Amino acid sequence: MSSEDKTAPRKRLSRDERRRQLLDVAWQLVRDEGTESLSLGRLAEQAGVTKPVVYDHFETRTGLLVALYQEYDARQTTMLEAALAGSTNDLEARAWVIAKAYVDCVLSQGREIPGVSAALAGSPEMEALKRVYEGPFMDKCRQALAPFAASGDIDAAGLRMLVGAADALSQAAAAGELEAETARRELQASIVAMVGRR
Repeated sequence: MSSEDKTAPRKRLSRDERRRQLLDVAWQLVRDEGTESLSLGRLAEQAGVTKPVVYDHFETRTGLLVALYQEYDARQTTMLEAALAGSTNDLEARAWVIAKAYVDCVLSQGREIPGVSAALAGSPEMEALKRVYEGPFMDKCRQALAPFAASGDIDAAGLRMLVGAADALSQAAAAGELEAETARRELQASIVAMVGRR
């Protein structure tokens, strides 16, 4: 490499590119060191930027954790929508698609998302996030499953049961307590049983 190459100015990142870089570095930090080591100062150090750059994007550690959770939820929604679009029109298939998409999304984040969720647990931000993101997820599940319920609908209790089972089984798979396939199959069976009672 010539000395000209070494001294060539680095490309300045756009705001969106910088945010993407910071989120990627944050996910890597959580993966390598756990959520407890994630601070805005540590993120700045690892990303090779000044603290004001990180503060400009996230303001607080909670803001950073919220951004990570939002990104995870968007990925989960995308996976579920794509899977439902390609599924056949029967209860077993729909339940399998929901179960697989949910478990696989949690597994794709490894141990990171449980750590992010735990760090936000009990905060007003987390409660607001849950309300914002669980609603659309439950609506998608209701639309996918309601045609197979005797009543023609899935009530709130059934949808809450689905989310609770999905969280518990996915987290157990992520922690290595269950095989991923076992978590998927158990969640599928739970969904089928829940719909059968409606």
